[in-house]
Amino acid sequence: MRIMFTFDSNKINSLLAEEAILMIGLFPFKMNEAGPIGVFDSGYGGLTVLKGLVKNLPKYDFLYLGDNARAPYGPRSFDRIYEFTLQGVKHLFDQGCSLVILACNTASAEALKTIQQKDLHYLGVNKKVLGVLRPTTESVYDFTQTKEIGILGTSGTIRSKSYLIEIKKFFPQILVHQQACPMWVPLIENAELSSAGAIYFVEKYLESLLQKGPNIDAIFLACTHYPLLYNLIRRSLPKHINVYGQADMVGPKLATYLSRHSRIDVKCLKNSKVRFITTDDPENFERQAKLFYGKTLNAQKVNLGVHST
Repeated sequence: MRIMFTFDSNKINSLLAEEAILMIGLFPFKMNEAGPIGVFDSGYGGLTVLKGLVKNLPKYDFLYLGDNARAPYGPRSFDRIYEFTLQGVKHLFDQGCSLVILACNTASAEALKTIQQKDLHYLGVNKKVLGVLRPTTESVYDFTQTKEIGILGTSGTIRSKSYLIEIKKFFPQILVHQQACPMWVPLIENAELSSAGAIYFVEKYLESLLQKGPNIDAIFLACTHYPLLYNLIRRSLPKHINVYGQADMVGPKLATYLSRHSRIDVKCLKNSKVRFITTDDPENFERQAKLFYGKTLNAQKVNLGVHST
């Protein structure tokens, strides 16, 4: 006995249309609508990267999200860093961003690859998440003569060994030495930039790094907070060792990336607008952010969900 099924094409089309409307309603922006470039950081340090991005891409719109309520990320576990970073990326996508830059080295080192491989396929068609790690690692060869360099970062960044892996991939002839600096971010965020404590911990970590690599001639600051300690770091090192931040590397690299990826570039608004959101108190964010961004700004508070401990 043959069982025959009949389909009402009008009803099917109607159901599909209703489902499409429901799906679109989940997002505040249409799939093909342009939005700002999202910049995510665990706190304030990413503002130094944003400043470099605005300098190199002055026509573009940016939306900066600082997860200040849960900073710092450096001492946290991989699972927690991944969870928090994914929440930030989702929020920026929901705000219309097709491209998100992880301006946090810890997030770039610990969470970026997992998000790219595991989550992007369901987060949205043609969405992109990039970090600050690769633009830095692609550039290090040009800044060293001895081919021996140092990396200073948070405990999470150093623990991940991401800089070691990426630099070896691009430049296997370069010898890389790492040093975690867990006290630097708290000192910076408490405006202790030239205190006795700052001097002690800068000298302590630099001495430890140079003991590992006596032929180091270039040191890279693999945390976006660290440029605020540049003068103190510079005074604590021999003159032949140069120190480099990431702001001047990431901006030009992103400009090149957008020139090569027109499908992403066309989804980036170009009205020269920059907005700021934070998971913590906006007034406190505005007050502290001026130290990193160099100018007064206005911020709004957002909630990325239940704050895990």
